[in-house]
Amino acid sequence: MTGGAEFKSSAKTKIKGRIKSLAPLLVLMILCSCSSKKVAEGSLPPDTITLDYYTIGSPDADLQQVSGAINKILAEKLGIAISYNKIGWQDYEDKLRSLAASGSFDVAFANNYSELARQGAFLALDPYLASEGRQMAELIDPVLWQGARAIDGLIYGVPTNKELSVQEHWMYAKELVDKYKIDITKLTTFESLEPYLKIIKELEPLYQPMEMDKNTNNFFALHGYEYVVDKTIPIVVNPSVLPFKAENAFETEACLSIMKTMRKYYLAGYINEDAALKVSEDLEQGKLVFWRQASGGIFSANSWSRDRGYKVVSYAVTPPVVTTEHTQGGVMSVSAQTRHPRESVLFLNALNTDPEIRNLFNYGIEGVHYTLDDNGQVEQIFPLRYSGVQYTQGNWFILKTLAGEPLDKWEQYKAQNSKAAKSPLLGFTADFSKCEPIISNIKIAAEKYYSILITGSVDAETVLPMFLEELEEAGISKALEEVQEQLDEWSRIHIK
Repeated sequence: MTGGAEFKSSAKTKIKGRIKSLAPLLVLMILCSCSSKKVAEGSLPPDTITLDYYTIGSPDADLQQVSGAINKILAEKLGIAISYNKIGWQDYEDKLRSLAASGSFDVAFANNYSELARQGAFLALDPYLASEGRQMAELIDPVLWQGARAIDGLIYGVPTNKELSVQEHWMYAKELVDKYKIDITKLTTFESLEPYLKIIKELEPLYQPMEMDKNTNNFFALHGYEYVVDKTIPIVVNPSVLPFKAENAFETEACLSIMKTMRKYYLAGYINEDAALKVSEDLEQGKLVFWRQASGGIFSANSWSRDRGYKVVSYAVTPPVVTTEHTQGGVMSVSAQTRHPRESVLFLNALNTDPEIRNLFNYGIEGVHYTLDDNGQVEQIFPLRYSGVQYTQGNWFILKTLAGEPLDKWEQYKAQNSKAAKSPLLGFTADFSKCEPIISNIKIAAEKYYSILITGSVDAETVLPMFLEELEEAGISKALEEVQEQLDEWSRIHIK
């Protein structure tokens, strides 16, 4: 899975470096065919510095138009512009690795932050946070900076200033919740869903009872586990149990019961048949779904309703706990090979401190992509021709709120943040630099089996032993030993 043509050799990388300052348009056309490929010639001052900016998201019909509006403001205020490259959900991770290897970007959403930071792909920002980035350094919650610093004590990216505890929510179509008088606060286990899934399957043929995909199902969090990195490496720790113990997620007590239940639901037709292959992306507009799991905050149901095109309600099935994975879940980083470190940090600072720029990135152009109601809240114009991916692009607390949301939404978020409990593991990130080949093999095995097992697409009693055998052959026992040593050392310093 790759996102557009890429430079494959060091020779091509050198060529790119030589031509970048002379012809950014040509370079961007080579790098990504699905981006905002140019900054219109003659529309910006000739001394404007253009940054190559990459982020994740579905293609936007009006990306060029929004990019032009953004660049006009950036050029006037900061003397910079961006080439706004938006890469599809399925392709972004591979694309970012390729860009990191060649240094072919200035700023990017770092969806695999800790891995690439350890590999030296990102610039350490600490010196800039006292100068060009001072405003955002003071504005962003210190807990988020703590998560960003959990590599080798340095900060390699700017975390999105948002909710601190990203809970797992179960969302439902409100029409069906009301119709069948369902108390969603009592649905906290997969087994508790069964009678309602049966009703929806039998009486509501237009609705998919459960929608799942290959990426978004963090079921181990329901049982108190945290990944030491993320689900691509199935090593977890239960932070409520001391001393900390690194475990293979698929050998935990909870695992087999979850997969048996999912298999039962899959065979009953409750789960979409393409679940193991379906790529995680924006919620599909207008698709009728009864249940879906998603990560979010206290008012996430409002944005999910907007994305669906009909009203959904949700209930958080995990507690509000701040984890390292959550604090690293919305980071933007600067390339270690950028020729414009100062300008890149100025751009990130603007995204986190300038409401005009931040709202453009999130909603597009007023009067074209949205209007404002009498309360000054956003009413988006459908069908959406532009939509930012909110958690990837900077400070939430300077965004306008959506029509129908509480006028004090962000004050409520901040109040919630002040109450969030910190995980005992906050600040710990596993370092796999000593066993990279093993981790690569583990990831290959996980990619092969994770989604088919967790979605119930195969019989766990038959397939799980095969997965565990391949993990063992890949070297997961050695990886577990490495993580355990790091946990023990980290605990001696941080656990009193």
